[in-house]
Amino acid sequence: MQLDLISAFVIGLLGAGHCIGMCGGITTMLTTAIGANNTKKTKFIVLYNVGRIFSYSVLGAIAGFTGSLAVKQMGLPVIVLKILAGIFLILLGLYIARWLLLLNYIEATGKALWQKIQPLSKHLIPVNTANKALGLGVLWGWLPCGLIYSTLTWSIASGSALQGFLIMFAFGLGTLPALLTVSFGATKVKSILSINWVRQLIGMALIIYGIITLKFAYQLLI
Repeated sequence: MQLDLISAFVIGLLGAGHCIGMCGGITTMLTTAIGANNTKKTKFIVLYNVGRIFSYSVLGAIAGFTGSLAVKQMGLPVIVLKILAGIFLILLGLYIARWLLLLNYIEATGKALWQKIQPLSKHLIPVNTANKALGLGVLWGWLPCGLIYSTLTWSIASGSALQGFLIMFAFGLGTLPALLTVSFGATKVKSILSINWVRQLIGMALIIYGIITLKFAYQLLI
């Protein structure tokens, strides 16, 4: 379990470039809308991210519970779920490196749900209270994202709602450094992570991690 939490945190860190590409515009827009009040800006940025990570964690709990039902009710071996997690990690690496974009199709499956959730944001804009900032962060966490969906496979394979919750919480913490730096105006980080060879290096690291995951799963089979 501890290894799964560390893995999820590392995936969040390595996915920094994708996080900034996917959510950087959102966080910049939200931060700009707050104005020049630094105290208020810091408070709202923290609340955006608290809400976002909470939503990831809830998704993780749902995925973990679903995985536990698949194991207990359907008799699906946990090892199959572990293999699925390894495959998705490889797909994520290929996706971030832009060598193979299969996760685009998986992101598309989440758009139907997002279209139902997104209109709720109209009630939270303009963001002029702490509750609105937190609420908008909660909605933001449901944005369709291949990085999130790939990590959710770890929650599915975790075997319980609590472990699934903790895995996605750890993932959310891993995404924090990238989005916080952009929120506070560190645009240099964004330009570095958008460099082709940097993306490919990160993608390769995730692919290797996925292969190691599959190797561990295979060793449990034999």
